[in-house]
Amino acid sequence: MRKLNFVFALITLFVFTNCVNAQKTAELKIKTSAQCGMCKERIEKQMSYESGIVSTSLDLVTKDLNVIYKPAKTNPDKVRIALTKIGYQADEFKADPLAYEALPACCKLPEEGKKTDHKGCQH
Repeated sequence: MRKLNFVFALITLFVFTNCVNAQKTAELKIKTSAQCGMCKERIEKQMSYESGIVSTSLDLVTKDLNVIYKPAKTNPDKVRIALTKIGYQADEFKADPLAYEALPACCKLPEEGKKTDHKGCQH
């Protein structure tokens, strides 16, 4: 009987611990300044290294970045700041100037009245 109580207590502890540690996720949509397929690849790859981010998906048509993240590890502003450090605008947050300058020409915003040349970019 003691072994049965011990096993029951152990199972209960295991289940309780997993329930407490199970972190819920939240979803965030960020308007970006992404321009091409290279931007999509760069953003999705770099954001995957950020703490608390579960997944990202960039829609190039709308330029919206959908982010699934763990609120216990990060928050929307930290996610936006991480995106700006890659060189892209994130909603009202401006791109980090040094990171933006390091982007390929086709990944930068077109200058007023000019079209961006996407030759060599992955669309």
